[in-house]
Amino acid sequence: MERHGAAARHAYSPTERAAVYRAIAERRDMRHFLPDPVAPEALHRLLWAAHHAPSVGYMQPWRFIRITTRALREAMHALVEEERLATARALGERAEEFMRLKVEGVLDAGEVLVVALADDRERHVFGRRTLPEMDLASVACAIENMWLAARAEGLGLGWVSLFDPQRLAALLGMPEGAKPVAILCIGHVEDFYPRPMLEIEQWAERMPIDEVLGENRWPGRA
Repeated sequence: MERHGAAARHAYSPTERAAVYRAIAERRDMRHFLPDPVAPEALHRLLWAAHHAPSVGYMQPWRFIRITTRALREAMHALVEEERLATARALGERAEEFMRLKVEGVLDAGEVLVVALADDRERHVFGRRTLPEMDLASVACAIENMWLAARAEGLGLGWVSLFDPQRLAALLGMPEGAKPVAILCIGHVEDFYPRPMLEIEQWAERMPIDEVLGENRWPGRA
């Protein structure tokens, strides 16, 4: 009873809670963008949200590079297109289906950011001795914060992972040990997809929660 009372005392109002869950439900991996610029103050708020993400050992391993030249966008787009073709070849019988999908908006979105893992991460041991990949998990949390904030701002965001990390790192002059994780396309959109685009395109479906939730043992095992 005491715990229930504490939760009630710390909880947001019903309207505020509804807004949080709405952002989660309506967040989309966007690929179609309008050419309108993103207001600088809005971009600042998105970066603030990302930088306030949790990180293991408070290491804050995320680094952001804002791409502001057309030449760099075109070079990045070429890397994405090269990997898109390689991915299609690797998919075998689904290659043609994959090639019909729009997978990025690098040349279209109002803003493009590259999110990377910082260099010199080995010195951070707290929380990573047995799970060194927690640096990547922390960066993913930063991106998710930005994604939800973008949806609340009415802006679309798309995470592009089709690129060679070493070549993108070289293109952007990253130090040794740093690693790009995501190209983020951010901008205004005509509409948000009513469902995840890959569901609409019948590429995949969301799994029922019962298939991913287990009690006291691995899900699905008696």
